Amino acid sequence: MAKFVAAFFTGSSSMLAEGIHSVADSGNQVLLLVGGKRAARARTKEHPFGYGRERYFYAFVVAVVLFTIGAAFSLYEGVHKISDPHKVEAPIWAFAVLIFAIIAETFSFRTAIIESNAVRGKQSWVSFIRRSKSPELPVILLEDLGALLGLIFALFGVTMAVITGDGVWDGIGTLMIGVLLAVIAVVLAIETKSLLVGEGASPDVENQIRVALEGAPEVSRVIHMRTLHLGPEELLVAAKIAVEHNDTAAEVAHGIDEAERRIRQAVPIARVIYLEPDLDRLKSTSATG
Repeated sequence: MAKFVAAFFTGSSSMLAEGIHSVADSGNQVLLLVGGKRAARARTKEHPFGYGRERYFYAFVVAVVLFTIGAAFSLYEGVHKISDPHKVEAPIWAFAVLIFAIIAETFSFRTAIIESNAVRGKQSWVSFIRRSKSPELPVILLEDLGALLGLIFALFGVTMAVITGDGVWDGIGTLMIGVLLAVIAVVLAIETKSLLVGEGASPDVENQIRVALEGAPEVSRVIHMRTLHLGPEELLVAAKIAVEHNDTAAEVAHGIDEAERRIRQAVPIARVIYLEPDLDRLKSTSATG
């Protein structure tokens, strides 16, 4: 609201772009909350694996909203201001609001960093954003970073417009905000699209599952395995496992139960597990030879 008030008194397109940016960001947080709420619904006959991936859908919608509302509007306003520049009136409004917003956004960004560090482990920030199976933290991280940089760009544009008396600088600051939002939106869209289409577990997690499987006494080896995230905290595991040719049906069944127990112990999010037993043909071939 403060940004819109400052935009009204100053006539600054950078302030107006920042106001629209804040509206888009606030709406996006609501969308993420809605996605989390809907994803928590119990599974149904129509959706036997539940609704966990709705969180990915709403994160993708966030990227679309950020691009269409935030970036497109800012780019339009920037071009319009450059083609028809005018002085920034009463700049004290813009400076006061922008400096306060930068301070507030810094605390918000700091909170996002602290929350992300709790789950990021040893991953780099780029790796965390690209590989995280939970979309909310990467989305909020990028949004907060974009908001902070956008405020700095707006402050730059307004300051240069006041110093030079040329409103073109205000338009340039607005264009910078638009380009920034477009880049963030594209990055978010690419990463959330990958999750929405379906991503498997990370190599480390797959290795833990393989070790757990092969640790079961009745399992000779893993012939092949597929994983799929049904949601950030729910993993589907499907594997074909080799068993000894002289194992009884009871022993095979016991081995599968033990293998499932070991997987869930090693990777608690592996909640849906399908194991198909098969003869260990490598051993059979070796014995025949």
